[in-house]
Amino acid sequence: MKPVALHFLFPFLLQFSLLILRFSLCNSSYLNYGEALSKSILFFEGQRSGFLPNDQRMDWRSHSGLGDGSTVNADLTGGYYDAGDNVKFGFPMAFTTTMLAWSVIEFGEVMPAAELRNALVAIRWSTDYLLKTVAQPDRIVVQVGEPMNDHNCWERPEDMDTARTVYTVSAPNPASDVAGETAAALAASSMAFRSSDPGYSDTLLRTATKVFDFADTYRGAYSDNADIREGACPYYCDFDGYQASIYFISFFKSWLRRASGGEKYLDYIQNNGKTLGADENINEFGWDNKHAGLNVLVSKEVLQNNLYNLQSYKASADSFMCTLIPDSSYSHMEYTPGGLIFRPGGSNLQHSTTITFLLLAYAKYLEQSSVSASAPVSLNCGTISVGPTFLRKIAKHQVDYILGENPNGMSYMVGYSNRYPQRIHHRGSSLPSVRDHPQVIGCKEGSVYFNSSGPNPNVLVGAVVGGPGEDDVYEDDRADFRKSEPTTYINAPFVGVLAFFTANPNPN
Repeated sequence: MKPVALHFLFPFLLQFSLLILRFSLCNSSYLNYGEALSKSILFFEGQRSGFLPNDQRMDWRSHSGLGDGSTVNADLTGGYYDAGDNVKFGFPMAFTTTMLAWSVIEFGEVMPAAELRNALVAIRWSTDYLLKTVAQPDRIVVQVGEPMNDHNCWERPEDMDTARTVYTVSAPNPASDVAGETAAALAASSMAFRSSDPGYSDTLLRTATKVFDFADTYRGAYSDNADIREGACPYYCDFDGYQASIYFISFFKSWLRRASGGEKYLDYIQNNGKTLGADENINEFGWDNKHAGLNVLVSKEVLQNNLYNLQSYKASADSFMCTLIPDSSYSHMEYTPGGLIFRPGGSNLQHSTTITFLLLAYAKYLEQSSVSASAPVSLNCGTISVGPTFLRKIAKHQVDYILGENPNGMSYMVGYSNRYPQRIHHRGSSLPSVRDHPQVIGCKEGSVYFNSSGPNPNVLVGAVVGGPGEDDVYEDDRADFRKSEPTTYINAPFVGVLAFFTANPNPN
């Protein structure tokens, strides 16, 4: 890049300084990131299905779903309920697992030892279940429970009496999305367990490779299958269909590449770089879209292994980061007046937590590359140049907003601070626990609790809800599930984010 005269650069330096101030609204030293980290992991105990262990800390929960799989002569106990209902959806559960594992891979080294152990326990509760879903060759269990019937009831998971239908996809029917996401979850988790349990790590990686072969051989969306569409839609359909399967497969191959070092996975990523690197949806990342996550993940190879034939991925990752800079000429992301990343649709904090995770991961990759190159690495975002420090400032503002530095003065993590959502959209939390009310509460008998204006009797500690709207308004209304329902895939990336800020509360 040609040098720029200082007198010409001054206005942009001033603009850059003002932008930094925007994302440093006030001193956040009072925020206890360590407490938030601990609670963000504890949340997963409240979402457990199956036979709960003696060391279960969320003690208002009890055993549930103990007959799961019995209709197909299989053991499908365990795993997580994805949100405030009692269905086990494989698609978001696998993504949740991937993000928990990625959190440990990138930031586990700075986690307190006790929380690293708890995070690994949270991962294993899911991977043990995912291994069961792929126990049969060329078949994957993608869901347990009928969502329509389940959603017509308001009952505790311990009492549920709706059908626990098992939804499976067998070859030659396609399931690139769910099978691939499951392969990614197992591969990433194998890396997370590599030092603490190498035998389990080997099992996860070996299974991931087999599951990936199924995903790659029978390409297409799992919800293209009529029987699956009836159960999964409209909740967790793959809305992009076959076109998205290339992105899913590439994301999963990237994880298999990192976990195994296999050159065959690298070849696929390289050969599809021109097709996959640039796309109009590069700023999407979640259970149903891998664009931004794929580009950031592959950029690590470019930055740290000098694989310049993957440069298109890094270019797209750079573009994604630049869309997050409000005063950049490439700015594309919406923010609420209070500074929260906002994307239209429900459960907005799923976008904020995943994007914040990518900001920190990319900042780490850039910084590590700077060390190896003995020179600063930054992004050219048109009128300004952005480095790791600035990306972390944007991430910090998102975290602080979620934890209470927002126009409402409310933490959107349940059980954190003195003011947090009291009426979350969550069956187990809103109904008396089996400990306090051992009698069965039937399907419709729970309605009186759903319609109550009182706070939930059980605190789902650590749950991050869907969050406020584009105007920063949050009504704390149990019926408004888009804002008040927590999900595992909101919390999972937040674990890694909070781990970083626990170790670096005021990052440079």
